[in-house]
Amino acid sequence: MAFYVFLEWLIGLLLIAGGLFAFVGSLGMLQFKDFFMRLHGPTKGTTLGIGCILMASMVYFSVVQPGLHVQELLITLFLFITAPVTGHMLAKTGLHMHLPYTRDTRGSPPELRDEDVGQGRVARPPRPRRPASEGQKRRWRLRR
Repeated sequence: MAFYVFLEWLIGLLLIAGGLFAFVGSLGMLQFKDFFMRLHGPTKGTTLGIGCILMASMVYFSVVQPGLHVQELLITLFLFITAPVTGHMLAKTGLHMHLPYTRDTRGSPPELRDEDVGQGRVARPPRPRRPASEGQKRRWRLRR
C-alpha cells in the first residue's frame, strides 16, 4: 500500500515538474528579445518538461498494466538527442544568414572565428528549368 502511495507522489511530482519546465521554456520564447536567445526556451526548458512528463507516463503505465513500458523511455532518449542538435543547427543557420541580434547577447559575432560566420547571405538555389517542348528541342538540334 505504501509503495503505491510513493509511486503516486512520484508521478505527481514528475507531472508538476514537467509542466513547470514546459511553461518556463514556452515563456522564454515570448520574453527573449532575439532569435539566438529564443533558442534556449525550446531546447532546454521544454525538452526537460516533456522528458519529465514522459517519465511519469512510463512509471504510471508500468504500475497499472502488467510488464515494463519502455516506449516512453525511447521517446525521451530520442528527444534528448535531437533537440540540442536541432538548436545547434538553427543557431548556425542564424549566424550564416546574419540575423539581427541584441548587443546584450554574449558571444557576439566579432568574437567568433571567421569560419563560423558566413561572408554574406546564403544564396538561394537556382530554380529548376521547365522541360522544353518538342518544338524547342527540334530547333535546338537544328542549330547545332
